[in-house]
Amino acid sequence: MSDQSVTIEGATCAPPLPHNEQIVMGHGAGGRMSHQLIQKAFLPAFDNPALRAGDDAASLESNLHHAQRLAISTDAHVVTPLFFPGGDIGRLAVCGTVNDVAMLGAKPLYLTAGFILEEGLPMETLQRVIASMKSAAEEAGVQIVAGDTKVVQKGKADGLYITTAGVGVVRAGAKIGGAQAKADDVVILSGSLGDHGIAVLGARGELGFQSAIQSDVAPLNHLIEAMLDASNNIHVLRDPTRGGLATTLNEIATQSNVGILLDETALPIRPEVGAACEMLGFDPLYIANEGKLVAMVAREDAESVLKAMQATRYGEDACIVGEVTDAPRGRVLLKTALGSTRVVDMLSGEMLPRIC
Repeated sequence: MSDQSVTIEGATCAPPLPHNEQIVMGHGAGGRMSHQLIQKAFLPAFDNPALRAGDDAASLESNLHHAQRLAISTDAHVVTPLFFPGGDIGRLAVCGTVNDVAMLGAKPLYLTAGFILEEGLPMETLQRVIASMKSAAEEAGVQIVAGDTKVVQKGKADGLYITTAGVGVVRAGAKIGGAQAKADDVVILSGSLGDHGIAVLGARGELGFQSAIQSDVAPLNHLIEAMLDASNNIHVLRDPTRGGLATTLNEIATQSNVGILLDETALPIRPEVGAACEMLGFDPLYIANEGKLVAMVAREDAESVLKAMQATRYGEDACIVGEVTDAPRGRVLLKTALGSTRVVDMLSGEMLPRIC
């Protein structure tokens, strides 16, 4: 079997999966192995322009009111435990899909939800999750309009899995996506890194010490509306979930064929998160977030966008953390506190147990 890459209508796919290769946990971690799985298995079968764009939602032409574009996304949610400091699987499911739709500059409107329930799940647990989803949907201003329920035998699921799909309307004139970053754009982060991943690990008792760290899981569509009101020159929006900020920026650098330079001293990391990462040997750049976004904004509008973000509930701690460069294309670099520069690569395997 050839080990050469395959090109499909402008999209370069990695070599096919060997016949004896099996799915491993790293394929679901959101990093390099996840991307290889998409390129080898899914893209060749389903290839189309919307999918090939590589964003977390698809932007599609619509024949509806004034020919507005639709943003559509889908997601599956598995987390242990189901409830963790600052959130739960229900809030995670709603916010995750709302955010994916909003990252294309769209106003999320409707969600669907599918539930895979494990036999023996307490009804009280399901009711708590449903109540949390209701609350999150109300906060985001979306409606859950359809769904499905399946039950599997005891031991066949971690209590409860949720799948969601979302649809929204893209703001007129918005052209936002991973391929739109431009040299000299400013990189803005909406808040601290790693809160969600470390909160979930703490809830599992895997930190080895008591912690008050809360997950950041939140709907970001109202924050994005404020940003779009402040500028028409926002080029990229992305929520750095699985694989963390490092993997997200590598995706964008590849999609846009640009370089990205981060300033280590500007990265916002809570002391308790930093301490947990240092103790466990983790890099906060690769820890999952569920209520943060990264934006690439034209330099002339960066300050106005930053001020608009800081005036919102989920953007109070927004800050500038880097810039987009001409070179090295497809690479992310980090200027360290010592003044040196190092490469920040995409997550290559699975650094953490699944947390989103």
